[in-house]
Amino acid sequence: MTTISAEEFRDKAAAIESQVGQVIVGQRALVRQTLITLLAGGNALLEGVPGLGKTMLVRTLAGAVDCLFSRIQFTPDLMPSDIVGTNLIVEDENGRRFQFEPGPIFANLVLADEINRATPKTQSAMLEAMQEGSVTVAKATRALPRPFFVLATQNPLEMEGTYPLPEAQLDRFFFKIDVPFPTVDELVEIAVRTTGHDQPAARPVADGPGLLAMQALARGVPIAGHVIAYAARVLKATHPDQPDAPQIVRRYVRFGASPRGMQAMILAAKIGALLDGRYNVAYDDIRQMALPALRHRLILNFEAGAEGISADAVIGAIVNEIAQDG
Repeated sequence: MTTISAEEFRDKAAAIESQVGQVIVGQRALVRQTLITLLAGGNALLEGVPGLGKTMLVRTLAGAVDCLFSRIQFTPDLMPSDIVGTNLIVEDENGRRFQFEPGPIFANLVLADEINRATPKTQSAMLEAMQEGSVTVAKATRALPRPFFVLATQNPLEMEGTYPLPEAQLDRFFFKIDVPFPTVDELVEIAVRTTGHDQPAARPVADGPGLLAMQALARGVPIAGHVIAYAARVLKATHPDQPDAPQIVRRYVRFGASPRGMQAMILAAKIGALLDGRYNVAYDDIRQMALPALRHRLILNFEAGAEGISADAVIGAIVNEIAQDG
């Protein structure tokens, strides 16, 4: 397996961000969090109103990484076999036989566009792929290519004809990334880049083996026991039945985040430290990763919806109240 140094890790990550930045205007936090998801070997859910460049971001990222890219447009009539593939009857000199025809899920980088437009049955076809890196068709389990990433998009406004993702599937996403609306200056730059003759495009600056090496290096970043304990306390504070839960959690949260939330915070913090030129994880790294790692793992109650309390507000209060020294 290819190995790299921490300096090579930063250089390669900076090159990917640079290529993406030639196409995507601004949105540095969005690009950084998406890159962290890839380097963690996880899956990301990008949520934002139409026209903010979610699909363009994923396509551009695929252009900066020399990997097999596949796009799945989710619709209500999409079937599980349209994603994972199916067995076809073929005929040759030996007679008829079944031959597996792989679906678009057999790629390194999969764009699941408007994932909440598919039925729950079809959405469930993604669960095994996202968690296990494999799919099962006709009792046969087939491994997916490595590296394997799912970057899904959804529109939070137009809910007619959509099927909200079940909590079990949401939990499979490493990060849920909110796509903010651009500033006026960014809108001007978007207009300049997209309404002229020259259309910017990303060129490949990384490949599959290189990404796998970056993932391996990130997992080896040391983290002190007291920092892990802090991440655990933050996670536990999301549960309203815990004695250390802040008042905002007790009032507005039905169910807290799963242990996958803590794993995501810690692994993302390791990658964030490397990107900042450090080979150790600090408390601030955990705090910075808390929002994208936990916002989709909290289940708020009716009172929170009625009063306009968001998961981000709850997580922000938790991070501010939980002491570093437990």
